[in-house]
Amino acid sequence: MTTSNPIALVTGGSRGLGRNAALKLAEQGVDVVITYRNNRTEAQAVVAEIEKRGRRAASLPLDVAVVSRFGAFAERLSSVLRTQWQRERFDFLVNNAGSGAHAPFAETTEAQFDEMLNIHLKGVFFLTQALLPLLADKGRILNLSSGLTRFALPGYAAYAAMKGAVEVLTKYLAKELGPRGIAVNVLAPGAIETDFGGGQVRDNPQVNAFIASQTALGRVGLPDDIGGVVAMLLSPGTGWINAQRIEASGGMFV
Repeated sequence: MTTSNPIALVTGGSRGLGRNAALKLAEQGVDVVITYRNNRTEAQAVVAEIEKRGRRAASLPLDVAVVSRFGAFAERLSSVLRTQWQRERFDFLVNNAGSGAHAPFAETTEAQFDEMLNIHLKGVFFLTQALLPLLADKGRILNLSSGLTRFALPGYAAYAAMKGAVEVLTKYLAKELGPRGIAVNVLAPGAIETDFGGGQVRDNPQVNAFIASQTALGRVGLPDDIGGVVAMLLSPGTGWINAQRIEASGGMFV
């Protein structure tokens, strides 16, 4: 029996913002496939949480830094869609998976630069390309960026440069996929209390207090602040939003 519920693929959905987004989507009536890099147990726990919310879910391993594996991943995803959903296509692609690198510009190594390039730009570019045949017409793509493309904080030059490139890529995807009715947007979170980048925002009181003091709403963001925005941007009433950068930062550095 074919489900009428939309299906979302959330990369990096086993933890952090991706996990929260997957759960918020499930609460909105969306079935979810999440990817994880290493921790299958963690991913399975998220699948169980989604199923508790009455939705169907699956998890698949994926390293978004290794482009050569994307073809095989697309085949595995296609198989999961057929066996678990009796579907050929999924509806929403959330390019969320990522990692952080903090180093002054003058000390950033080529290895650090290449890691950011492979994960945040090449990964998004070529994974989206590989999955286009499986993405339904009139579907949606949501790319994750960062508030650091609007304001600059020392130590994030390589990371922010890749996110800036993703924001430009988003416009091109919207233009080129428009004939298929696919809307493409980019969500730029501000500083969020997660384990991202070693958990500095969450665990360093000085960093946390500084960011809160520079945020109009007076606090650092929480995963719930972002997951809800992901779900909103993929809700039925927002399909006319296209080629846009939406920042969810509580008003950082306004």
